[in-house]
Amino acid sequence: MDEVFLGVDVGSVTTKFAAVDPQGNLVASDYLRTAGQPVQAVREGLSRMATLLPSRVRVLGVGTTGSGRQLAGAIVGADVVKNEITAHAVAALHFVPDVRTVIDIGGQDSKLILLRDGVVVDFAMNSVCAAGTGSFLEQQAYRLGIPVEELGRRALRSSNPVRIAGRCTVFAESDMIHKQQMGFPVDDILYGLCQALVRNYLNNLALGKTIEPPVVFQGGVAANAGVVRAFREALGTEILVPPHHEVMGALGAALLAREWSDGRPSQFRGFDVVHADVQTTSFECRACPNLCEIAQIRMDGQVMARWGGRCDRWEVL
Repeated sequence: MDEVFLGVDVGSVTTKFAAVDPQGNLVASDYLRTAGQPVQAVREGLSRMATLLPSRVRVLGVGTTGSGRQLAGAIVGADVVKNEITAHAVAALHFVPDVRTVIDIGGQDSKLILLRDGVVVDFAMNSVCAAGTGSFLEQQAYRLGIPVEELGRRALRSSNPVRIAGRCTVFAESDMIHKQQMGFPVDDILYGLCQALVRNYLNNLALGKTIEPPVVFQGGVAANAGVVRAFREALGTEILVPPHHEVMGALGAALLAREWSDGRPSQFRGFDVVHADVQTTSFECRACPNLCEIAQIRMDGQVMARWGGRCDRWEVL
């Protein structure tokens, strides 16, 4: 019987799944839109993973990460629930053991992780401004009538990139329109967009921080060759894009579950949990002046988990 460790990364835009074997090799992965329904995304992803994995498979451990890690953990029966910084760092170290800088850019947020001797020593996250994320490029590619998948390839054709004001998506769009009206080639504008994203990232997340090689670039935007080139030119060093860069959070969660296992029995509820009746609600705790909003998840009528308070009053069932 095949044995795997499962990782689930639930973000605001996408939900990712990864399964690794006992040696840490990726066996299967999946990537789908969260679409504002994390419960449905977890259920659909589990169902799809069941078809991707061998029919006779034993899940030895499960890890969850991402903004919806608590919710996903309650649904699947996670053994390990970790934040995104830890999961992404573990995944990067798996492929590049001496990595010192991790650049992670997704659809809605971006991260910078600094490691020294395999330990996270500093990090920064940006989930507020879209100008340093994949949605920035996606919106502008759509406006230009170019599939976002082609943007990187087209940007690489540029030999004289146009400087785009990229500190804000609104300014970037108006600047792009102005540059188009001036007759600049589209490829030069596209690479200018890639450079604008990199400038925004470095000016915000990397301000005051020392970026040292090896530099690993992961997340969905790492598939954009134009952005990889822009980072390489801006930092003056090689940029390493690992395999499976788009599911590194889930991969890191699976590797953390593998570390946790050590022969212990997993709490995984099985793939049949996709058929369970799952309901999420919230209520205000009035036990103290903090008035915390407590999230609660029920499965088939039974309360499975609560979280969200400043203390553990409701997290212990």
